[in-house]
Amino acid sequence: MPAFSTRPRRFRQPVLLIVGCGDVGLRVARQLAGRWRVLALTSTADRAPALRAAGAVPLQGNLDTPATLGRLAGLADAVLHLAPPARDGDTDERTRHLLQALARQGRVKRLVYGSTTGVYGDAGGARFDETRPVNPANDRARRRVDAEARVRWYGQAFGVATTVLRIPGIYAGDRPGGHPRERLARATPVLVAEDDVYTNHIHADDLARACIAALHRGLPQRIVHASDHSALKMGEYFDLAADLCGLPRPPRITREEAGRTMSAMQLSFWSESRRLDNRRLVKELRVALRYPTVREGLVA
Repeated sequence: MPAFSTRPRRFRQPVLLIVGCGDVGLRVARQLAGRWRVLALTSTADRAPALRAAGAVPLQGNLDTPATLGRLAGLADAVLHLAPPARDGDTDERTRHLLQALARQGRVKRLVYGSTTGVYGDAGGARFDETRPVNPANDRARRRVDAEARVRWYGQAFGVATTVLRIPGIYAGDRPGGHPRERLARATPVLVAEDDVYTNHIHADDLARACIAALHRGLPQRIVHASDHSALKMGEYFDLAADLCGLPRPPRITREEAGRTMSAMQLSFWSESRRLDNRRLVKELRVALRYPTVREGLVA
């Protein structure tokens, strides 16, 4: 039972509000079934059957329309915020609207926000922990930096224990678009070894478990790398996946060739190289990774 619940266990379950209940949020809801009462914010009624099937109670609301969020105040003991920012601008107005709604009453005691490791920009392949300063290289990452700052301010201002999970690439065989086999089947190229970048990964099931651990054990106003133990370059990752799937390894191209053929978004991912220290995830949140490296996860 989470420490923030003030009533005896026999009288109530803790209530969790999931905002942005996509694939990872559904995994969290299923893992918490029977132990928490889970509410899930959705902007469309079409999502209600999937949410109910995972054990969550759908709540209609839209982060882009603050007037629809009034009912969120006072509903939950904890909030798991996994909703992405809008696609333009350098601030996250969706997170601002959510926090304004939650602040109207003081029931929330914990908030976990799913951010991205893109806030660091390019680290030149360095290995580092959560104390490294952010250095966002594009508006997409700047929106995440803005959201993190808002979440941490909210925690300090209203006495809410907030955890920011900085999340790398998410994969899983049963996640839409979450396995490299589709890309391998298209023979999408990767960079030659001398131009390649280090990437980081987390299996979707382990990420869901990290979210739950943060709800229970996250230290106040703490940032945590939600990453596995892998330390592979992108090409090595796809070569491994190809070998495990029995598919041809992807072709290799130079960065110069990529600049002529790939999209700006793809190039942005190919321009950032980093290796994440995940000791806080393991030691503070006490997450024993089910898939400690991508080899175990891809085999599963």
